[in-house]
This record gives sequence, C-alpha cells and structure tokens, in this order.
Amino acid sequence: MKLLAANRLLDGVAVWAGPDGVWVEDIGQAEIARDGDAEARLEQIGREAVARNLVLDIELIDIDVVDGAVRPLRLRERIRAAGPSIHPELGKQAAKQAASLV
Repeated sequence: MKLLAANRLLDGVAVWAGPDGVWVEDIGQAEIARDGDAEARLEQIGREAVARNLVLDIELIDIDVVDGAVRPLRLRERIRAAGPSIHPELGKQAAKQAASLV
C-alpha cells in the first residue's frame, strides 16, 4: 500500500493526496493506493499539481494500516506525518491538542 506525499509550495507543509486530488495535511485522510493502477493515478495527480505550482517533491511512500491508522514504513515519513520532532507544543501536535480542547 502506498500514499502520495509532497510539500505544499505555499508554505512547505507536508501534505498527502486525498480523495478527488485534494491535498490533505492529515495523513489519515490520504487516499491509499492498493495496486499499480491506483499508484499511477496518484502519480499523475502529483505531476499535475507540480505543473500547477501547488506542491513539490512528490513521492509515493510505503505504508501499513495498523489498528485502522495509517503508518508510514520509513521513519522520515512518520516524522513528517506527526510534525516537528523538536517539541510537542509546535506544529501538528499542537494543532491536534488544541482541537481536542475545543
């Protein structure tokens, strides 16, 4: 299984190709490619987004789904999905924490 990862050109945030070609910040909302045809379709979505200057550095990444949650196989991608590794009060971790308090 694979996802298409990229960085949004506007702000550098890690994003993943979601349903209908929408770029999502939450890896759990990304579209999962389960075969070669789906991988090729995601890569085409990525190439079109690069051509439109929406994202850069597109890459298909290997994942597993563990207990219903998407888990990238490479540590680099796990860090990108979780947010900065420097402090939990920054980045995606802080946004998730703030949302849970509302």
